[in-house]
Formats: sequence, structure tokens, C-alpha cells
Amino acid sequence: MARSTQRIQLKLGHSPDPDDAFMWWPLLELDGQLPRLDTGRFRFESVMEDIESLNQRARNSELEITAISCASYPGVKDQYAFTSCGASLGMNYGPKIVARQPMSLADLTRSDVIIAVPGTGTSAFAATSLMLGVGLFQYEVVPFDAIIDRVVQGDFSAGVLIHEGQLTFEKVGLHLVADLGAWWYQRHQLPLPLGGNVILRSLKDRFGSGTLQEITALLRQSVDYAMLHRTDSLAYASQFARDMEADQADTFIGMYVNKWTLDFGDTGLTALRTFLKELHEAGIVSDPGEVVPIAGM
Repeated sequence: MARSTQRIQLKLGHSPDPDDAFMWWPLLELDGQLPRLDTGRFRFESVMEDIESLNQRARNSELEITAISCASYPGVKDQYAFTSCGASLGMNYGPKIVARQPMSLADLTRSDVIIAVPGTGTSAFAATSLMLGVGLFQYEVVPFDAIIDRVVQGDFSAGVLIHEGQLTFEKVGLHLVADLGAWWYQRHQLPLPLGGNVILRSLKDRFGSGTLQEITALLRQSVDYAMLHRTDSLAYASQFARDMEADQADTFIGMYVNKWTLDFGDTGLTALRTFLKELHEAGIVSDPGEVVPIAGM
């Protein structure tokens, strides 16, 4: 087991979900144990918050490394760069819009329908806006882990589900209206870019040239280790699997820790650039500029 002897501490923001926990646990000091990987001159501190909170913290440049909704990236592009690893992309699947009663897409734009959404900075909200039309539906922001209950209770006619809700909504009797990932695939034959991992650009000034690449290499090693030691990784990540059995948690992790998590690659990068370009053209985000992820050393 490797030892982390240097103490440059980096805050690593991620969501409280099994896929993120699965990816990053090899970097962390857990229960008094040293990290599974040699983290060199760095020490990683886990900062676990919902994705909309992490989007806000990124706007304030509070975390050295953090998960971010891809749709929120244009607002922080001057402070942060994507890392080539750590992204969440789904090919022909993604966040889901569900309802108490069977509904059509046209129903979602009725004046009497209010949709519970997990945050206006999320990629799920951005994709919903592309699909239904900007400003053509009513919504209210609700914590992501409360949306299913609020729709079941009748507080909202429909809700946009991210994270584990994508797999668990049917067991409480909700109906699928649209799968945003499937809609995006039909439109572009590309995966839907939901979340990415970003790193603070100023770290190179604080810790020297090559720092961003050095850290990105460690992040890639963490994802590699997690995937190669799947049993141990699942054992750790399962504690964050809300309302999911072990097999469902395994399925969920497999959906969002995949080849594009290891590296965007050509397809993933095309998907990301296409998504941001379309959001910009629709007036949803500012110009993302040239999106070039940081690669490891």
C-alpha cells in the first residue's frame, strides 16, 4: 500500500452517489488507512455535496478539483479546465422526466403543470430546456433526492430525476415521460454529457508547471484502480446507494463509470462540444470557447 508523505491538500468535490464514490475512494485516507494509491506530493480531501451545490462552489472557485454539471462549465471556464477523466456520459440513456400519471411531452408545457427540477445549473435541466423549449415550461428547484417523494405526494405533476432515481422511480408507481439521454441520442447519435470533472487552472501558478497534468494523472489512476478492483470499490460505494439494492447499485455505477470516464476520447469530446454549442445557440449558456480537457502526464 502506497504512502502519501507530502501534505499539499487538494479538496476534491463530488456528489454523494455511488458512481463518484466508486471513482475516487482510492485517493482518500479512509478510517485511518493510507490511500490505495501513491498520491505523491498531494493529499486529497473528499468534499461531498449535491451537484448543484458543487456548481455554485465552482462559480466561487472554492474547490481545487470538483465534479460539475457540463452545462455549468461555460460559467467557470476561465477558472477551471475539464480533466480528461472523471466524466459521466450515457449513451442512449440519462436523466428521466417522470410523472404521477401518464403524460406526453406536450402535457409538460401546459400552464397547470409544474416540473420539479434538481437545479438550473444541471445538465438535466439544460437538456430539458432544449427538448421542451426555453421558457416554455414551468418548474421549481427541489433537492434532487426529494423529487420522487414530492411527485408521489402530488406536490408536482412531474419531476426530472438524476442519480439513482433513474432506476428506482417505477417501484413507487411513477410513469416515464421522457429519457433525456435517449432523446439526445436520437438527435445526435452521441452520448449525453451530464457531469465532468474540473481542475482549478491557478494550481499551475501555485505549484509549478505541469501540476494540472500531474494531478489529472492521479485522477486517472484512481478510476483505473477502482475499475480493476471492482469488488472492493463496490463494497465502499454501496454505502452511498440510496434506495438501491446491491445489484441496482452495480448497474448504476456501470452506467456512469465507463470508457468515457477514463477518458473523453473523440466521441466523448465531440458530445461535450456539441452539447455546449447547442446550449449556447439556444441562449442557455454563454460561449464555452474552445473546450480542451487536461490530459495526464
